[in-house]
Amino acid sequence: MFGACCCCAFFGTLLLLPACIVPLIMAKKKPKSAPTRKQSSSGAAVAATVVTPAPPIVEGPPKKLLFVLCALLMAATFLVYYRALGNPFVNYDDPGYVSENAHVQQGLTRDAVRWAFTAMEADNWHPLTWLSHELDCELYGLEPAGHHFSSVLLHVFNTGILFLLLAIVTGKPWPSFTVGALFGLHPINVESVAWISERKNVLSMFFCLLAIAAYGWYARRPNGQRYVLVAALFALGLMAKPMIVTLPFALMLLDFWPLQRLQSQQPSVTFPVTRFPLRRLILEKLPLLLLSIGSSVMTMVAQQGAIAPNQSLAFLARVLNSIYAYSAYVTKAFWPTHLASFYPYEGMRIGGWLFVFSLAVLVGASYWVWRERERLYVAIGWLWFIGTLVPMIGIVQVGNQAMADRYAYLSLIGIFLIVVWRVADLIEERNIALRPVAISALVVVFCLSLLTWRQIGVWRSSFDLWSHALDVTRDNFMAEDYVGSAILLDNYQKTGQRYSEAALVHFKNAVRINPEDPISHLNLGADLHEHGQLQEAIEQYQQVLNLTSDEHLVTKAYVDLGAANHQLGNFSEARQYYREALKRDPSNRVVFENMGKLGMDERIHQLAASASAHPTPEAYLLLGQLQQAASHLPEARASFETALKIKPDFPEAKAALDSIRN
Repeated sequence: MFGACCCCAFFGTLLLLPACIVPLIMAKKKPKSAPTRKQSSSGAAVAATVVTPAPPIVEGPPKKLLFVLCALLMAATFLVYYRALGNPFVNYDDPGYVSENAHVQQGLTRDAVRWAFTAMEADNWHPLTWLSHELDCELYGLEPAGHHFSSVLLHVFNTGILFLLLAIVTGKPWPSFTVGALFGLHPINVESVAWISERKNVLSMFFCLLAIAAYGWYARRPNGQRYVLVAALFALGLMAKPMIVTLPFALMLLDFWPLQRLQSQQPSVTFPVTRFPLRRLILEKLPLLLLSIGSSVMTMVAQQGAIAPNQSLAFLARVLNSIYAYSAYVTKAFWPTHLASFYPYEGMRIGGWLFVFSLAVLVGASYWVWRERERLYVAIGWLWFIGTLVPMIGIVQVGNQAMADRYAYLSLIGIFLIVVWRVADLIEERNIALRPVAISALVVVFCLSLLTWRQIGVWRSSFDLWSHALDVTRDNFMAEDYVGSAILLDNYQKTGQRYSEAALVHFKNAVRINPEDPISHLNLGADLHEHGQLQEAIEQYQQVLNLTSDEHLVTKAYVDLGAANHQLGNFSEARQYYREALKRDPSNRVVFENMGKLGMDERIHQLAASASAHPTPEAYLLLGQLQQAASHLPEARASFETALKIKPDFPEAKAALDSIRN
């Protein structure tokens, strides 16, 4: 039933999208008629102002062809990504974004909407992303298929819009179709689509592409209303995810190609626009730049906790890692293997040969771009790739990753464009037969589709996701952590046990690989705690306090320290740790419950000491009743039996003992 609903919704929107986008951009501005020579009253010709004739307007591709190609492209993308609808939530951010987020699960209530605009959770301010998750919960509840459907649909739309933009502006539907296919079906984009928490990526891209479409509309006839639409769509994209913060600079690149808005350039013959001097084009981006600055400030405030732990990274290490990351993105664009949900930070540990290779890729590519500079799309595509990655490349390091597949979602469009347009030029220049080229392109896209289908399957469970990351990366402490957590959860669901020897191995590996990671110590401490190795667990919890100032992690460490000391009978230390936890989280329900149990256990301890010093049946009866209330049933049974030994005809003790036995 759900699959049928998805298909109906998909094909309905499939019909609507081209109908909305194509008329918006394809409306052609009529060229002005050329001035004529005026006749004087005497019949002599009078020279009018000399105007350079505009180049002839070339009609764009037929709307029917655009519609058919767009429909094929979107349908193929949806069919490949349909597999994602069977995947569950995973343990990588999905609990914080949806599956354990009480605010999001309310749906679109007034309180939830207010929270979406004020929350700085997940180290981001992205209210539109929160609203999209709340809408999904309103529509689908906690059914993962519905949440996946929304992300897949957004990616399908993004693919279709990208194709239409390129085809309409350049007048080249087939190269545009190929770029759209590479974008829609490349496996490096699976993380952005198949990971529910990364809804922000596809949603931000959706508004980014719409902003570019509106910019093209504005470029045809600049006015305030059209510019406001561009700014509004850009602002919505930033409110989904600030990754598009470089859009003002990207629009400047588009002014050079394919819009050709610079006054010194030859005007476009397929998409004629109003042209201006460079200074004017720069000035018109300033309001958009102010939006970028505002979004960057909000992001820096939200990500203080994520940035602070990495401030100690040497600048040289960040530069080295950035060079590695740039070359890795280029490499994976052409050879998309060993894709992982987390790539460990390389920095200073990059091997000599790897650094030389990375530098050679960048230098070689840049040199080739320089040699091909007469083909403007080559330089624009390369600068698009380099520039749109700047916020995520790691000069300002956020998190512990060296790179991430999701960061390439916008940037690799530049690489795809260079390759496809250059091949198209070669075909034209060398008069190459189209059939073998078309077959080769089809084979490439088919292979990418198979790789994408397989990569979607990696997300079928948390264990598979992180086991795959361990297989394709080295020294991946994050993957060790998450594999251990997945094993623990599976073991608990099957056996009810909260500990696992297999999970313990992974947690120890995580701490060995990265002794500075507080989460690894917290997870290792929790598993040792459940194994009954309380003193060792306490040492791990103390390490967490030494390594981080993150309020959530510190609170959790204090709660666990309180629980471990409580079990050891160190009641005063346990109370002190619980109080520290309450200072940071005054409404923590677990702490209040544990402090209640602590008070009862202290009373039991005191009464046990009193009964031992002055043994009476009444004292042991009261002790047993307290132990029974605290769920210490073996101790309660022993206390009732002791009371009966002292006084065999004690009916209250006999009834209490029978209540336990029954």
